[in-house]
Amino acid sequence: MNKKHIFLLILFLISTLSFSQNKYITKTGNVDFEASVSSFEEVKAINNSTTAIVNVDNGDFAALILVKGFRFKNALMEEHFNENYAESDTYPKATFKGKIKDLNVSTLNTTSIFKADGTLTFHGKSKSLNDIAFKINNVDGLITITGTFDIKVSDFDIDIPKIVSDKVAETVNVSFDFTLNKK
Repeated sequence: MNKKHIFLLILFLISTLSFSQNKYITKTGNVDFEASVSSFEEVKAINNSTTAIVNVDNGDFAALILVKGFRFKNALMEEHFNENYAESDTYPKATFKGKIKDLNVSTLNTTSIFKADGTLTFHGKSKSLNDIAFKINNVDGLITITGTFDIKVSDFDIDIPKIVSDKVAETVNVSFDFTLNKK
C-alpha cells in the first residue's frame, strides 16, 4: 500500500467514526437571563436563536449565542445592554463548552438530571462553571435539555454604573431550554 492509499484509508476511518457518533443539534434554542432587582423595572432578555450540540455518546456539549439576539421588553434597555454592558460589536458571541458527566444514553427515555462542567465565555472573559444541573429527556427522538445557573457580572469585567447599580443585580440568573434533533 502506498502513502496515498494509507491516507485515504485513515480519512475514511475518521469520517466513519465521526458519523457514527450520536450527535443532536438545534439552532433555535432558548437562553434567557434576568438581572432584576425588586421594586424596579424588570431587567430580563430572551434569545431564541441559540445553537447547541450534544454528543450523547461521550457527553460533549457546546452552545453558541449571538449576543445581539437577546431581546428586551424595553428597546432602550436592549440598546444599553449591547453598547455599554455586553459591547456586542466587540464581543458578538457567547459560548459554553463542556461535558455532561456520566451521561447514560439508556436513561434518556426518562427525564434525568445530570451535572455538567464547562467554560462560559462572554464579553471576552472565560469562567469555569461546575456542577450545572442539566435536566435531559428523550421524547420521540428529540433530546430536550433544560436548566439554570447564576453568574456574577464582575466575573466578566462588566461594570454597572453607580447611577443604575441599585436597579441591576450583580448576580444574573441564566436559564436555557434546548430541543435537539439527531444530526
